[in-house]
Amino acid sequence: MNGYFPSVYASPVPTQYRMTLTVDAHSARHIRGIARRLLASWELEELTDTVQLALTELIANVVRHAPDRRCTLLLLRQTAGVRAEVTDGYGRLLPTPAALRPESENGRGLLLLDALVDDWGVTPAPEGGKTVWFEHGAPRTQDDIGAAGSQC
Repeated sequence: MNGYFPSVYASPVPTQYRMTLTVDAHSARHIRGIARRLLASWELEELTDTVQLALTELIANVVRHAPDRRCTLLLLRQTAGVRAEVTDGYGRLLPTPAALRPESENGRGLLLLDALVDDWGVTPAPEGGKTVWFEHGAPRTQDDIGAAGSQC
């Protein structure tokens, strides 16, 4: 009897999604739909608006700055939230929000990202380019806060 027997420990719902693509002005809409469906399957619908807006900003940066507009999108289910990464081949790192001048016409998206998500950053990619990532978790409920307080 030969055959494939899936592990009883395998999750029936994928815990990550990876896609490499060339983006254009309409790509963010499709990526928002993918994120919405993934978050629903992960039972994290409450994160949808924030994750979609943050992904839109990261994709817009690729469209605007990466010469070939190629990127890899990675969405990871975490214990209490999601991590998103967008990697492109454009080696120039993004300016930090603190380095922006008040009269700058660009760069406000990073301020928005900083205000929306729990954590974010830019990491140089080993093969050149960079990965811009963010993590956003489910809002803590009173039950979570009470459980954490009882462990102290």
